[in-house]
Amino acid sequence: MAQTGVQLGRSRLRVVQSVIVLLAGIVLAFAVARLLHDVPHLVNGTMPTDEIHREYVAHPWLAYLHIAPAIVYLIGAPVQLAYRIRSRHYSLHRRLGRVLLSCALIGGVFAIVFGVLHPYGGPGEASASVVFGLWFLVCLVSAFRAIRRDDVVRHRRWMIRAFAVGIGVGTIRIWVYVFTAAGWLDFPDAFAVAFWLAFALHAAFAEWWIRTTPQPPG
Repeated sequence: MAQTGVQLGRSRLRVVQSVIVLLAGIVLAFAVARLLHDVPHLVNGTMPTDEIHREYVAHPWLAYLHIAPAIVYLIGAPVQLAYRIRSRHYSLHRRLGRVLLSCALIGGVFAIVFGVLHPYGGPGEASASVVFGLWFLVCLVSAFRAIRRDDVVRHRRWMIRAFAVGIGVGTIRIWVYVFTAAGWLDFPDAFAVAFWLAFALHAAFAEWWIRTTPQPPG
């Protein structure tokens, strides 16, 4: 029975790792597409006609102070959460952690600002940006305070919560596609619903994972 439980745990972990890779790939793909779209307009001083693109070109500093640090965080966070890296390369874990925490805090703050000032999905998207953006920042600060007290268990739990919400950006894109492709919602309304649905599901999943996954040794 114990062996079966270990095998199920490893299988569950592999599934989660695969989903993380998929979502990170989606986020990176959209970030690259954003750059390819925005840079020519920024260089030539032109403005896109589509509203969803116009705000990024009109407010590039605000947009990319969110996007660039957030991408660095989402790429590096899985390395931080990997038990083998933490256990075998603790010095690297600590140094990288400082960099990623800074990137996450900057990206999170500007995600809230950009989401409030320029929400393509209207008040629904703006409110979700505030609620889950603040939750993301609370998780990061709580994780930092925990590790300052050498409370590794709580530090790990708060970092899992933060990463789960952060990587939810990839799930938003999936929900937007589902809603628009099925004809259930138009594009702006799909964004508003997708923000709430994706972030709420990711936050709930993080709590389930924390409560059902054993703490790694050490």
